[in-house]
Amino acid sequence: MSTTGWIVLVVIVVVVIAVVAALMSRRRSREMDMRRTAAEAHRQEALSRSRSAEAAKLEADEQAARAERARLEAEDTAARASQERDSAQEHLAMADEIDPDVDRSEAEDAAPADASAEHRR
Repeated sequence: MSTTGWIVLVVIVVVVIAVVAALMSRRRSREMDMRRTAAEAHRQEALSRSRSAEAAKLEADEQAARAERARLEAEDTAARASQERDSAQEHLAMADEIDPDVDRSEAEDAAPADASAEHRR
């Protein structure tokens, strides 16, 4: 083979290697772009789920606060009802004490029974 043949052969081999390297580089670049796209989709999904989780947590906290307010209000209502019941008992006792038609022995007998019924509640 002559020198010109060897030079042509080396040039062809170099061109083939350059083409293969370029094709591999393009393929690697496309794969990297695909991976970047997939990573971005995962990041977007994570962000969306994070926002949804935060919204759900805020809603749960708000619901817990409403429940706590309702519990406190119910306790307050129960305390007022108990005070009203005590006041009613005092007024009833005062009325029985003032009323000349009330038999004192019956009122005294009924009072301990009412008190024991009250303690059972």
